[in-house]
Amino acid sequence: MQVDFSNNYFELFELPVQFDVSQDHLDTRFRSVQRYLHPDKFAAASDAERRWSIQAASFVNEAYQCLSAPIKRASYILSLNGITLDEETDTQMSPMFLMEQMELREAIGDAPDASDPYAALDKIAAQLNDGRRNSADEFSQAASNEDWQQARTVVRQWQFLEKLVSEVQSLEARLDDAL
Repeated sequence: MQVDFSNNYFELFELPVQFDVSQDHLDTRFRSVQRYLHPDKFAAASDAERRWSIQAASFVNEAYQCLSAPIKRASYILSLNGITLDEETDTQMSPMFLMEQMELREAIGDAPDASDPYAALDKIAAQLNDGRRNSADEFSQAASNEDWQQARTVVRQWQFLEKLVSEVQSLEARLDDAL
């Protein structure tokens, strides 16, 4: 078995380049490649071979992490199709989407003062999880249709949802610490 650094992540794990992947196949293939790259197999190898095995293991781990996380997988598919997210320079978003984000941020900010802060955060988390599922479905459809501009828009909005999920988790942790 050889790890080819010129392969894309899907090729590495013998998967078709598509958003919907078999997590079981990905996991099985990952374990197989990991066994091949195990450091014990390179203990008596030359320095160059040991360095290669470390680089290959790092490449495989990075690929696995990317393909295991739906939003990272979606972003990677965009990059394979020459689409950049331009997160820093492209600030255009649908006004309706931005309004929803502002309302969610306000709800997160108000949650600690609610009579039951955890219930308030659970309600927000449920909304965010619905949004994440919808984003995954929308991306899958757009990618299947090779509508890369729509797919890009979906991923950019999905990133906002992921940031809000992190904020909810951080707030829950702070509430837990305050107990």
